[in-house]
Amino acid sequence: MLRKTALNAIHREMGGELTDFGGWEMPLWYPTGSVREHLAVIETSGVFDIGHMDLLRIKGKDAFNLLQLCLTRNISTLKAGSCGYSMILNERGHVVDDSIVYNLGGDGYILIVNAAMGPVVRKHLEQQGAFPDVCVVDESGRFSKIDLQGPAAPNIIRKILEKGRGTIDELRYFQFRGDYANPNSEIAFPGNIPVLLSRTGYTGEVGFEIVMPCDRALAAWNLIRDAGGSDVTPCGLAARDSLRTGAMLPLSHQDIGAWPFVNTPWSFALPRDREGRFTKDFIGSGIYRDPPSIYTCAFCGFDPRKVETREALVLLNGASIGSVTTCAIDMAIGRAEGKIYSVTSPDKPSSFRARGLVCGFIRVDRPLKPGQRVVLKDSRRSIEAEIVSDIRPNRTARVKI
Repeated sequence: MLRKTALNAIHREMGGELTDFGGWEMPLWYPTGSVREHLAVIETSGVFDIGHMDLLRIKGKDAFNLLQLCLTRNISTLKAGSCGYSMILNERGHVVDDSIVYNLGGDGYILIVNAAMGPVVRKHLEQQGAFPDVCVVDESGRFSKIDLQGPAAPNIIRKILEKGRGTIDELRYFQFRGDYANPNSEIAFPGNIPVLLSRTGYTGEVGFEIVMPCDRALAAWNLIRDAGGSDVTPCGLAARDSLRTGAMLPLSHQDIGAWPFVNTPWSFALPRDREGRFTKDFIGSGIYRDPPSIYTCAFCGFDPRKVETREALVLLNGASIGSVTTCAIDMAIGRAEGKIYSVTSPDKPSSFRARGLVCGFIRVDRPLKPGQRVVLKDSRRSIEAEIVSDIRPNRTARVKI
């Protein structure tokens, strides 16, 4: 039986198209449609139910040392109130999962991992037996999570906050405040709803990830809808997938997974210094002494036509060199005079109209340079694609609010 988030009834009431995602019944899109939902996040804001994610709380004197061993990110640079993106690798350098780690201060951390991965990651952490003074608690079922993403998001949150409103202007990218499990959280929604408010997201656009007690999720959802009015659009998984692809972000167990995490666009998750040397040892780091010839590259096509991810091959000069891991359409971008623009690009030509471009990631057996062209082929069609270092330009995730 599929699991349901605290907002399942509201998704049905709103006419959401529901699907099985990681064992959860989640909205794929609403009657608005995934294209409008995608564009709403670029132009105003979109609200997502992300209650299917898992959350682990790690505390104790050994919490830091355990996470330093198990995460690729060097958390010695992660100050209290800051969070960071990290991979969790096994001894072979394969990805167990990706996560965001939050430093709560005082020997306390939170890991937010993907749907159904809480028990897996918890077991992985607990198998590292050299750390007696640490406790890993899976808080699945106690919390819910709502993401509000897009340029209207900061003002919507300012309208809502009952406690901690002044902290919004100070909140920088990958910083957070509050704790949903603390009744006296420094950040609270009206009705004394304690929240963890994080300046992060999975769309590449400015916004927040908001964690609250599970039984307060519907109240929080309604507060966001009421405060945002026509500037907030409920969005489903389809828009989330196309937005994250345009933002150059991977989907765990699809773009990263049970193969070595080497030669990817996400090497920023590795703890390298300016000379390229690792700043710490971690589980899986041995793979980098002699990395295999596996390369993940981002691509962007020349029109919105897609290929089927599960079957499409990557062809170079007619020969197969790999497979397609993600193939989506970013409806906010297009090409003009050989360059990719977004609907928000300040320098776009006056005649520019975004018609959408196919984009995504491929895994191949050799390095490919930006500008190099390949063919993506499934049983229906072949499309030409260009290797790129970035996909949707002028993203707003890092802007000052």
